[in-house]
Amino acid sequence: QVQLVESGGGTVQLGASLRLSCVDSGRISSDYGVAWFRQVARAEREFIGGITWISGATMYADSLRGRFTISRDNAKSTAYVQLDGLKPDDTGVYFCARARRGFIGAKFDAYDAWGQGTQVTVSS
Repeated sequence: QVQLVESGGGTVQLGASLRLSCVDSGRISSDYGVAWFRQVARAEREFIGGITWISGATMYADSLRGRFTISRDNAKSTAYVQLDGLKPDDTGVYFCARARRGFIGAKFDAYDAWGQGTQVTVSS
């Protein structure tokens, strides 16, 4: 049963922006937050950042801080990541993951569920 669904990916040109969404239909009130990851060519799955549901506190990977912005809408159980200044190297599949316990970071096994991902392709 798929409970996290990403959307908003697509094919864009260099410098464009996209906003990806992640709807968590299995969210419960005690869930800690949502994280975003991506898998680009010739690389392992990479932590982008995350957000907590209650306070909206955000955290980002240092390498991606500044171009990507994470937000959430509690009423819709939806998290977003705004991708600005996209480059061809950003091409890949973007995933969200549910953090049920009090941790958001790059440790894959800390997450309870993952979405199927949404493809982002940036052309030059």
